[in-house]
Amino acid sequence: MHKSFTAKPKHAARIYLYTAQTFTALTDDPFPGARAIAAAQGFKGGAGQAVLVPGETGAVQSVLFGLGNGKDALAVAALSGRLTEGDYEIAEDAGQPFAHIAAAWADGAYRFERYKSEKTNPPRLKIPGGKDGERLSREAEAAVHLRDLVNTPAADMTPAGLEAEIAALAERFGAKLTAIVGDALLAANYPMVHAVGRAATEAPRFLELEWGKPGDPKVALVGKGITFDSGGLNIKGGDGMRIMKKDMGGAAHAIVLAELVMGAGLPVHLKLYVSAAENAIAGNSFRPGDILSSRKGLTVEIDNTDAEGRLVLGDALARASEDDPDLLLDFATLTGAARVALGADLAPLYTDDDQLAADILAASARTGDPVWRMPLWDPYLAELKSPVADLVNSGGSFAGSITAAVFLKQFVSARSWAHFDIWAWRKSKYGRPDGGAPCSLRAVWSMLEARYGA
Repeated sequence: MHKSFTAKPKHAARIYLYTAQTFTALTDDPFPGARAIAAAQGFKGGAGQAVLVPGETGAVQSVLFGLGNGKDALAVAALSGRLTEGDYEIAEDAGQPFAHIAAAWADGAYRFERYKSEKTNPPRLKIPGGKDGERLSREAEAAVHLRDLVNTPAADMTPAGLEAEIAALAERFGAKLTAIVGDALLAANYPMVHAVGRAATEAPRFLELEWGKPGDPKVALVGKGITFDSGGLNIKGGDGMRIMKKDMGGAAHAIVLAELVMGAGLPVHLKLYVSAAENAIAGNSFRPGDILSSRKGLTVEIDNTDAEGRLVLGDALARASEDDPDLLLDFATLTGAARVALGADLAPLYTDDDQLAADILAASARTGDPVWRMPLWDPYLAELKSPVADLVNSGGSFAGSITAAVFLKQFVSARSWAHFDIWAWRKSKYGRPDGGAPCSLRAVWSMLEARYGA
């Protein structure tokens, strides 16, 4: 079970969640003196407000916590993020689905302590036993795995490190892993993956995991695995480069989704594809003005070497399409333009499949995991035309997230495809340090469960 959960708490403190509206309407004390204690500390159910009430021994016995308007599904993360070790249970849920509360609790209790000499123990929330508890725990563990992958420094999370992560999953679930490494990428027809990663000390690679029965619906997951992005010869500034260990965040999302699919035993034929490379600088770096071939057969003129993610994804999407999947999903920390358009929390979704979009947005509403559909605007393909090649890899400063999605579309021939331009990062919104975070993970997993679950 996830370490911030327990099915058998010992002396659990009771937590009372209130929105501002439900607390204003409260007429009876949930525990003796509750309203007087709340009034003395200015508690009104505002977002993040908390009152910790000790018992006779001095240990926390009761907790009041404010949810504000109740629309943030992860609001409880701000509570678990500040509580000390001990067991807790929800006595009043303010109408919040317990799955939201559990996901938020695990989110706030998360600590990245791989490199710390002193470890901490998180507060533990009482959750149900049996299948419901196993499901909540499995989802919480997947989110932890994702955050650990993104938070690990690039010196340790190299292309080979990503391969090792996928290899461990393959061994755990009896899946098959194929790795194509270094110059073998050229012989196997992954020229853009090779070009992006060839300047790094550690060789680029294309990773393909297969699991499930061939007769089941075919689901393909594709992830951008740029383990560090210097920008290449179009080098980033220091501020822009500082958190580029997270540029494999798309791969992290695809990997943990595969982990959830296999862990839940969904009846699908799963393929996971990850292009793993470091965009480094050396004498053999690819250059602005170079023209690359691609697996699809299209040629791409390089306008900006910092628009490398769409190159490695282009080869991966072409490969995934060759198996004619019923559903193809890709995840990438692709553009800063996506953050300018939608900010840190909203995950941009691109698809031509209206039913798929509706299913994902419905799952987003169920889980409280925000996703926003963006226009896959074909006329912007004109911004990607090159006078000397089939495409140029950067469409300029306008509509950068849209033109990146349109670029990717040129390499897709699947019947149903969606692209997520995610950040895989979060500022200290719930009181924790900045760091890796899921973005669209719970929504997409809920959609997959609804489509393919028993």
